Amino acid sequence: MTREVLLTMKGLQFDQRGEDSDLIETVVVGDYYKKNDRHYVLYEEMLEGFNQPTKNRLKFSEHMLEISRSGLVNVHMVFQENKKNLTNYNTPFGQILIGIDTKKIQIEEEQENIVVDVEYALDVNYEFLSDCHIKINIASKQNSGFSLN
Repeated sequence: MTREVLLTMKGLQFDQRGEDSDLIETVVVGDYYKKNDRHYVLYEEMLEGFNQPTKNRLKFSEHMLEISRSGLVNVHMVFQENKKNLTNYNTPFGQILIGIDTKKIQIEEEQENIVVDVEYALDVNYEFLSDCHIKINIASKQNSGFSLN
């Protein structure tokens, strides 16, 4: 895998009835490296309406994904298969307590591409909000094709 990568993150959030879903997609260029059997991706993103970038770090290994964001939004989310983790999500508008109950993490690694697939339930202030699905594709910059299906 090259150091410079194209990161595509697709997320589905289902409503409480499991009927409607919203697809969110982010595509950014990032830096990839592997250290002590853990994968890392670093990237920045601009939040709409703000001039300050948010720095992001993905760290993952078998059955675990950590997403850290710092800047306008500050959070450290931990996804561990079959475990629920709580964290504070700090935004410019206030703090929210979120719970992440991870059902499945699957990692497919090839020479020039890695796909991380996560299914979890999301709580806000101890109340169920929705079932969610994130699929992250990390590809050497010249290889970018993938879909959520």
